[in-house]
Amino acid sequence: MISFTINKKQYLLDLKGHETLLEVLRDHLGLTGTKTACEESECGTCTVTINGKAVLSCITLASDVEGEDILTIEGLADGDVLHPVQQAYLDYGAVQCGFCIPGMIMSSKALLDQNPDPTQEEIEYALDGNICRCAGYPKIFQAVREAGKIMKQKNLKESKPA
Repeated sequence: MISFTINKKQYLLDLKGHETLLEVLRDHLGLTGTKTACEESECGTCTVTINGKAVLSCITLASDVEGEDILTIEGLADGDVLHPVQQAYLDYGAVQCGFCIPGMIMSSKALLDQNPDPTQEEIEYALDGNICRCAGYPKIFQAVREAGKIMKQKNLKESKPA
């Protein structure tokens, strides 16, 4: 039995022990927003966050993340309100075919949670493991910068005393 929190919901699963986190998310829990592609840690489509850090779920054993806090693309929005990163990707036309986008968004969120005002080099480094075959990188980079501005403003508003 393995327990972890995924998208703020506690799970206790009876697993064999060799399943990857990607397999658990998609096959056991039906969370198909996390994509399967290379399964060799080369493309980034399977990126989720574990305790706020971007992680490739295709090479992460589910048993290794027992007790951890996992966030997938399905857990970002607050009801019908998109997370600022999701909204910025839409607003700036960063979504083309959409296949790489869940992983890109999760990597972007992990970066912006640590640094809401990244340089271009920091954005490129954070997204280096995510491949966009449509070559939408300029719009993706713009969306990340803009989402960072929104997140920074939101954090300033939340930290001011009422």
